[in-house]
Amino acid sequence: MTPVRCAIYTRKSSDEGLEQDFNSLDAQREACAAYIRSQASQGWLEIAEPYDDGGVSGGTLERPALRRLLVDVAAGHVDTIVVYKVDRLSRSLFDFAKLVEAFEQANASFVSITQALNTTSSMGRLTLNMLLSFAQFEREVTAERIRDKLAASKARGMWMGGVAPLGYKPDGRTLAIVEEHAALVRHVFDRYLALGSVRQLEAELLAQSITVPGRVTATGRAIGNVPFARSTLYLMLKRVTYAGYIAHRDKRYPGNHPAIIDLAAFERAQTLLETNKQGATRKREPRVALLAGKIFGSVGEPLIPTHTTKTRSTSSGTKVTRYYYYVSRKLHLKRSDTGVRLPAREIERLVVEEVARLFDDPVKLLGETRLSVSLNRYDDLRHRCAELAARQRQRRQDALAVVQEVRVAEGSVTIICCAEKIALLLNVGHPLSSRRMVKINRSVRLTRLGGSIRLIDDIARPVAIPDPALVRLLMRARRWWGELRQGELDITRLAQREKVSATYVTRVVRMAFLSPAVAEAILAGKQRTDVSGKNLTVVDPPAACWRAQEATLIAECLAT
Repeated sequence: MTPVRCAIYTRKSSDEGLEQDFNSLDAQREACAAYIRSQASQGWLEIAEPYDDGGVSGGTLERPALRRLLVDVAAGHVDTIVVYKVDRLSRSLFDFAKLVEAFEQANASFVSITQALNTTSSMGRLTLNMLLSFAQFEREVTAERIRDKLAASKARGMWMGGVAPLGYKPDGRTLAIVEEHAALVRHVFDRYLALGSVRQLEAELLAQSITVPGRVTATGRAIGNVPFARSTLYLMLKRVTYAGYIAHRDKRYPGNHPAIIDLAAFERAQTLLETNKQGATRKREPRVALLAGKIFGSVGEPLIPTHTTKTRSTSSGTKVTRYYYYVSRKLHLKRSDTGVRLPAREIERLVVEEVARLFDDPVKLLGETRLSVSLNRYDDLRHRCAELAARQRQRRQDALAVVQEVRVAEGSVTIICCAEKIALLLNVGHPLSSRRMVKINRSVRLTRLGGSIRLIDDIARPVAIPDPALVRLLMRARRWWGELRQGELDITRLAQREKVSATYVTRVVRMAFLSPAVAEAILAGKQRTDVSGKNLTVVDPPAACWRAQEATLIAECLAT
């Protein structure tokens, strides 16, 4: 018969009467010892080591004898814990569940001699599971109450504790500004908006020996007095608290604390952060047809966005490439073999660039739209126009909101913009006529250059519109190669710093070895239409020979 080593645990909440020769602890131990002797036929043996907690509440697990018991259980010295009542172990169902979990991990059981609770039997385990279910219910209800209270408090703009953001200090249930630190926060936002890069901002702060100010938390922990890390800067720039809001999950509520950063500046920083996300971390979004419902043929027939796919076999497997077009409705529905078929990237680039150029010249824009702006507001208007021009070139989903219609004729493209919508974007007065339209005409035609279809202007050259994403990738490749060439970093460390894979770094750095002619073509927007960052880094990396690169990547002009 296998012996069952039994430990007796006793507890008394107060120390009253413990000085007596026979006290409550002795009575509990004697009753438990008698129960163990009654189970001698099952091999039960009492362990001589006493586990007595006198004058200790059952509402806590920080009890000397209980800690010793748990250590012995974990060490495998105890098979069964015997108590007089369950509440001797704990008065909290939550703590009781934790104790049972510790016992089960050590393959130990426990017995309450006055409550018929014996986990060595199936009925005892059933009773225990019922108790644990109530404990789980208690935990979930408590957690729900805490979450509801936290959400309600934050919805009222209250600060719910924790380490205050740099620039603030706790002030009850709100935050007060620490002006010395707030000035640094404003400097960080201003420089980021000027530089447009967290990496450059980090380097500038390091060069100027600007560090995170030292602070002491409410718990006495010292923080700060270190250089600004890029992760710290990202957290600062994304922290909505600086704009006067309190964040809770994916929502934000007006806070009771004063703002350090103007809301408009904060939103500009968020837009810039979103734009600068690397391909390795950006969530893939479905392609948006920017001109859907706005582009028409010469006779007013709508052009429908569609796509075709091309499958090719590569060393890494099968690759599927999608090519997007705007086609005549009758061609799309296969009711005719003739009609307009425009490559989406080409026409969208043209429209985006023309609208951006409209905002590049505020004086001409005011004349075209017949808008009236006072002289003291001109600087604000100029800055707003620059923002809108940049937004067009980023080709966001709402970029072409001012475009009313695009008409494609045999040798020209006409872009019609609504002056009323331009006025709304600029936040200026309404135009003299609410029906005022701004027309932009470009003389272009479609022709095939090499293996791609391009828009050619009236002097037989491709419409040169740089691809911002491709230009950024080329700049990144050259910057990374410059750092690797200095020998201070290897590819692995560079990838860790940039939070991308080493494979991604290797693929991007290849672009630093493009021929000068190809690099100039990319900067000028004269590459072939099927040349993209994905094609150059993943699908079809460029050949090592510069002549081969130029033959396959540059769109050669055709003589008229």
